[in-house]
Amino acid sequence: MSPYILATLLFSLGLGTTITFASSHWLLAWMGLEMNTLAILPLMAQHHHPRAVEATTKYFLTQATAAATLLFASTTNAWLTGQWDILQMSHPLPMTLVLLALALKIGLAPMHSWLPEVLQGLNLTTGLILSTWQKLAPFALLLQMQPTNTTLLIILGLASTLVGGWGGLNQTQLRKILAYSSIAHLGWMILIMQFSPSLTLLTLMTYFIMTISTFLVFKLNKSTNINTLATSWSKAPALTSLTPLILLSLGGLPPLTGFMPKWLILQELTKQTLAPTATLAALSALLSLYFYLRLSYAMTLTISPNNLTGTTPWRLPSTQTTLPLAIATTATILLLPLTPAMTALLTL
Repeated sequence: MSPYILATLLFSLGLGTTITFASSHWLLAWMGLEMNTLAILPLMAQHHHPRAVEATTKYFLTQATAAATLLFASTTNAWLTGQWDILQMSHPLPMTLVLLALALKIGLAPMHSWLPEVLQGLNLTTGLILSTWQKLAPFALLLQMQPTNTTLLIILGLASTLVGGWGGLNQTQLRKILAYSSIAHLGWMILIMQFSPSLTLLTLMTYFIMTISTFLVFKLNKSTNINTLATSWSKAPALTSLTPLILLSLGGLPPLTGFMPKWLILQELTKQTLAPTATLAALSALLSLYFYLRLSYAMTLTISPNNLTGTTPWRLPSTQTTLPLAIATTATILLLPLTPAMTALLTL
């Protein structure tokens, strides 16, 4: 792809998200989401591989459905209440419709089935953009709306954490595992959204840091399935010994960064007298933990037959930039002691 076209698409991607961030009118927010979708489609299909084209088509159809529902719901709200303002979304019917449309956009269960399929057809760089940047605009709208339908949010949240756990158990493709991991993390965010929006934001940020480091590790190793992880020792020995910590951080184990949002969310849910919900969410985290442990085992405790082709890569200098990976990995492993500072910063 030409650098000029790539720069234009990335600029449009950023602009679409910024427009949604800055808008208080539903029509403008919808326009930002559409720009976002249209800018990422050429990036997804750039390699002209049948899998990539299929993934792009699936993504386009689901996003178009979600955008149409969003536009219909916001128009209905304007018709019923005379308000186009995002903060004035008061009628329960359009609010529920918008919530479901945004859930489809980010891939919450039970509207999740497109996400693993789409992510599987993309390369790791575009997959990273889809898993992180593309979640920002819908979340900005969800946080502005402040939905009050407690039951629906808890159902969506719990369904996502359970589907994200169970769905990843029998996968061997890393991108599908990361897609189910994304669904599970989004479930945690939705569970707590109505009680503590700042905590949702904190969870989103920590999820971004952890996902960036995981994607970058797989990109450095050029790994797309579990079997290719076993050859990591010969490619990047130091990174291979750190990767289990990154994966366990995604699983939410102390004393790693990923424990912070789960700990605070469980505490908040208990305060809101939702102990059964908190228990179910904590148990669903064990499902996710199983497949992260499986990846860790495949990467560090399994060594592939050590032939000449396996030992060559570490002698050759890598052309990939590793600074973003170093920063993201450090943040993924060591941020837990900064919990009080981060929560104070987000509640300002």
